[in-house]
Amino acid sequence: MQLRRDTAAAAVVLSLVVVLLPFAAEAHNVTRILAKFPEFSTFNHYLTVTHLADEINRRETITVCAVDNAGMSDLLGKHLSIYAIKNVLSFHVLLDYFGAKKLHQITNGTALAATMFQATGAATGSSGFVNITDQRGGKVGFGPEDNGGNLDATFVKSLQEIPYNISVIQISKILPSATAEAPVPGPSQMNITSLMSAHGCKAFADTLLTSAAMTTFEDSIDGGLTVFCPMDDAFKAFLPKYKNLTVAGKQSLLEFHGVPVYESLSMLKSSNGVMNTLATDGASNFDFTVQNDGEEVTLKTRLVTAKITGTLIDEQPVAIFTINKVLLPKELFKGALSPAPAPAPEAEAPKSSKKKKQKSPPAPADTPADSPSEDAADQPADLNGVEKFNGQRFVAVSLSAWVLSFLLL
Repeated sequence: MQLRRDTAAAAVVLSLVVVLLPFAAEAHNVTRILAKFPEFSTFNHYLTVTHLADEINRRETITVCAVDNAGMSDLLGKHLSIYAIKNVLSFHVLLDYFGAKKLHQITNGTALAATMFQATGAATGSSGFVNITDQRGGKVGFGPEDNGGNLDATFVKSLQEIPYNISVIQISKILPSATAEAPVPGPSQMNITSLMSAHGCKAFADTLLTSAAMTTFEDSIDGGLTVFCPMDDAFKAFLPKYKNLTVAGKQSLLEFHGVPVYESLSMLKSSNGVMNTLATDGASNFDFTVQNDGEEVTLKTRLVTAKITGTLIDEQPVAIFTINKVLLPKELFKGALSPAPAPAPEAEAPKSSKKKKQKSPPAPADTPADSPSEDAADQPADLNGVEKFNGQRFVAVSLSAWVLSFLLL
């Protein structure tokens, strides 16, 4: 009897784990963590306005070195642009986990940590790395790797740790970095077509420059823009079809390759579903589906599936990725979706004077496997995950109810 009760209890625990697992995997939120500490309100504010908070929340195994409002006053007194402030704060986000215990137990006393600033590609040489040294007397010093060994900031306290996901700690002052503080051109000054032309997308860039779509792209830069740029071989092969489109169709085709929000590669790798484009309006969808499989990200329309092959720039608020095919919207190429016309019926043979027994008509042929289904194509790809989760919860709750009734016997 005791064995049966133990087994039942184990089953209850297992079922509850299944139910609660999705909630346990919920991502951290750095702004919520810092909101509990008013003395870090300025640091928290600038994490939000620079969109660094979003990038931090999407990452795992990370350390945020926060400074209090007094420390932020020293930084703001330099009157840097918001883009330079973003670089400085990204220099305070380490791409590794350092809790209080680990800081005082660093192997060999010193560690070199890469930062989010290093990951942007804007850092030169070793300017994107932070030196962390466990000093005498229980102090831990922090300093830029290219600072000649000077450790200008020290560890103050741990604010919150979620091993080994995120650690938010306080350091005594802003880490100095001439590279991070250097003037940064605003996104509206960015020449996206020159960037495309220099990295294998010249045909697409040249075509964009001759279209009214260029204005749409430029107007979207400050608010956030993601471009999927077909490589030259793919776009040159498509040009004959492009030239057959109307002027409005050409503009829509080009705008179909842009998204009016910033989507980093990490965001695309962690999301599936329908995505609107610059060509989307009230009358036409002009959308495609993002699908990912591990490190591979694909963009799927009803007519073609393109794969992201490279990154030209991936820095808020602009991301430009290369793709191996031209994206074809169904709104412009509906003819390619239409099934082949049925063959004309053959002329009836002269009827015999003798009556014949009528045969039942043949059963209709199955729908061809490759015929598109409008409803299925328009469903977000991530609905399957929702159905799976709901089914998982149902099974777990049912199991719990059965086991509890078993225990009451």
